[in-house]
Amino acid sequence: MAKYNIIEKKEKEAVYRTLVSPRLMDEMKEKILRILVMEKKYKDKNYSAKKLAEDLGTNTRYISAVVNVRFHMNYTSLVNSYRIEEARAILVDRRYQDMRMEDVSDMVGFANRQSFYASFYRIMNMTPREYRAQQLQQHPAEDMRGHRKNGRKRAKP
Repeated sequence: MAKYNIIEKKEKEAVYRTLVSPRLMDEMKEKILRILVMEKKYKDKNYSAKKLAEDLGTNTRYISAVVNVRFHMNYTSLVNSYRIEEARAILVDRRYQDMRMEDVSDMVGFANRQSFYASFYRIMNMTPREYRAQQLQQHPAEDMRGHRKNGRKRAKP
């Protein structure tokens, strides 16, 4: 007889997700993107799903439903994906090459270096330091934005 009573986990579909119409989900997705990305609220350490819901005049269950169905992740993962995207740009920009990881973490909205490293590793499968070293090694004479060492923009091929 088995020592542990292990039962296979069943995937459950949250009922509230089906209560939001596809049209309303699409509208809310656009509003969420406008606030998080265009207004750069993802950089605000204190901008929670609750505050987003208040800004959109809805509740956190609807925010959760839209983010889960339309983005295939939870709210925190969505926000962190935009933070990591910006961190990647900062890490390869030579103007910021001497910036400490704590400062990069703070710039993009993480509360601390540990959560920055954990999220970065989860998304990129390497640490921010490893990413910076790898990118700068691959492009030693220019940063990833297309600028040469002398400051002039390189010609596109």
